Amino acid sequence: MDEQGALWTADQVLALAPDDASRRAGSKLGTAGPWSGAGGGRGAVWGLCKGSGSTPYRTVVDTTGPAYHCSCPSRKFPCKHALGLLLLWADGGLPAGPGQAAAPDWAEEWLAARRGRAEAAGTAADSGPADPEAARRRAERRAARITAGAQELEQRLADLLRGGLAAAERSGPGLWEETAARMVDAQAPGLAGRVRELGTIPGSGPGWPVRLLEECALTHLLDRAWLSADRLPGPLAATVRTRVGLTAPPEGTALRDRWLVLAQYDAADGKLTTRRIWLHGESSARTALLLSFGAGGRAPQLAFPVGAVLDAELRPYEGGGGLRAELVEQFGTPAPAGPPPRGGTVGAALTAYGRALRDDPWLDSWPVTLADVVPARAEYGWQLADFGAAAAGEREAVPLTRAAQARPGLWRLVALSGGAPLTVFGECGHQGFTPLAAWSPDAPGETVPLV
Repeated sequence: MDEQGALWTADQVLALAPDDASRRAGSKLGTAGPWSGAGGGRGAVWGLCKGSGSTPYRTVVDTTGPAYHCSCPSRKFPCKHALGLLLLWADGGLPAGPGQAAAPDWAEEWLAARRGRAEAAGTAADSGPADPEAARRRAERRAARITAGAQELEQRLADLLRGGLAAAERSGPGLWEETAARMVDAQAPGLAGRVRELGTIPGSGPGWPVRLLEECALTHLLDRAWLSADRLPGPLAATVRTRVGLTAPPEGTALRDRWLVLAQYDAADGKLTTRRIWLHGESSARTALLLSFGAGGRAPQLAFPVGAVLDAELRPYEGGGGLRAELVEQFGTPAPAGPPPRGGTVGAALTAYGRALRDDPWLDSWPVTLADVVPARAEYGWQLADFGAAAAGEREAVPLTRAAQARPGLWRLVALSGGAPLTVFGECGHQGFTPLAAWSPDAPGETVPLV
């Protein structure tokens, strides 16, 4: 440990990589060979990395964020040079501490500018909206456009059911894409996303008409809820606004806690990449979701090492079961590890998802932690079974989603278990369970990412 706080592990650094290619490339740069002028102190690490040109790349990482800057042309965050520098730091290969020289001018300039922007953003947030009346008029105009879009979508769904679901396979996805584009024009990205999903279902495999009817029913329910939002209870109305794509600033009470980073993964939708970061509060026992977005092919900049513990203050958003939150302030640097959340049985996880559905009928999944479960192969695929129930032959279990069964993380989970019970965090929904992180009883402080 130095004046920056505890070092991260190599696994925590690699969990920040935006993709496998960056992970492999960064690993090759995690030795002292390509680096010169490297050092660290006061919540930052820096160094010059030899590249293919005559001028080395200038790389600096603010480890309190973390945030990254590199003079290379990569559009990934973090780039391979930032990953390599962090791996070198994690391995104890950087001279750091009281005897370390100050950061070079180019690194100090970026660090000062970044921290200055953070202070300015905090000041601007405290000042409130410049013109509340203008903001109210803009919100009313957008609501009117969304209402028009919802009415048009209702007509599209009625035409589909009137003509029969079989016609959806013959017409192809083009008509759905056109409808989705009109939802975007109506400034209802949530409705647009649901419409695009409808377009992918026809002809997608056995049972697709049933799946299409189910999704049409949920989309119709969301339409009608928006058109009747003024008659809904406050929390449900907030959920509806979130589901159609209206964003509102977080308004809940800020909560400071020590937050364990449970999982982090990206999902691409067209030109937008969404990063989901799951956290769990040590004292509050609350689970929170941070979202970060990257447009134009860029990776989202918000990233934390999986398994690290953040001393931070979060403020929740309305709706969505109170899961989504905004990072208000982070205090100090991430600690290297923390124990897993207290888990429950498979039955308790399914009950928690059912309760969440009462508040949000459009919920695909709910974050849960399973304790003492084992991965097992069943006739229809892989599942997680309660260890005691499995031993007694009762097989109280939840199937893994098809997406989870196709990922390398499944074999990491199986190898970690070796037939012994584990604690597993993931998302439980109507399609099954998606494991995102696991802990072995032999190393309860080591979070193993599965995505």
